[in-house]
Amino acid sequence: MTTRVAANGIDIAYESFGSPEGRPLLLIMGLGAQLIHWDEGLCELLAEQGHHVVRFDNRDAGLSTHFHDEGVPALGAPSPYLLDDLADDAAGLMDALGWPAAHVAGASMGGMIAQALAIRHPERVLTLTSIMSTPGPSVAPPTEAALAALMARPPAGREAVLAHALRTWSVLGSPGFDLDHERISELAGLAYDRCFDPEGTARQLAAIMASPDRTELLAGVRVPTLVVHGEADQLIPVAAAHATAAAIPGARLVTYPGMGHDLPRPLWPSFVDEITKLTAT
Repeated sequence: MTTRVAANGIDIAYESFGSPEGRPLLLIMGLGAQLIHWDEGLCELLAEQGHHVVRFDNRDAGLSTHFHDEGVPALGAPSPYLLDDLADDAAGLMDALGWPAAHVAGASMGGMIAQALAIRHPERVLTLTSIMSTPGPSVAPPTEAALAALMARPPAGREAVLAHALRTWSVLGSPGFDLDHERISELAGLAYDRCFDPEGTARQLAAIMASPDRTELLAGVRVPTLVVHGEADQLIPVAAAHATAAAIPGARLVTYPGMGHDLPRPLWPSFVDEITKLTAT
């Protein structure tokens, strides 16, 4: 069941899995993605390993607050918010949940937010898992094909949006694993029905581009850290994972051949095992 709470001056929608007595695990999703993009099956596997899992919609995504009045920032214009603000949203959600601290895992932009959370609110982060993410967008630029897929404006209409999603993930997805057309279409349809807001995604992208590189500040992170990345990622190439792991003292780096910029189902058991080993320390 989706719940909305007030946090950091906005409303945040979230869902939870597992026992409230479990180890708190906050999952932060990426650019334009919604809480449903943390697949229920993956969340349930994490819950089975003793986690109290919470997935949520970032601002300008899903059922959380959207900044419609801000429009879309012009190229070079100030962003209406930064990744630090999204990190503060996550801390505010933890307040609303009654969590003094939590294990935090973020994917793509969510990994950037998780990094910012560990920097800005170190006392709130028990462990950090940064998945297919980067300390800054200039660390490992995307390929031309990935950039074109990212920047392509979604068409109007539900069926066209589903077709657009299949085209996008045929480029960004994992070449070492079968592309799950049915699941991509299902998720795209669910996301469209929950909330379709390309301008919100544009504002999130502006926040990424306007936020400073975190490399130097990551040197101050002192929590157990796991860095996960696909070796075939075209959107955020694997060099970004090496840079992240090098920046955080003691970070463990795990990379997967054939994995692109998604979370292939066959790798879920490994993801869960790696995260569980981290959070159980």
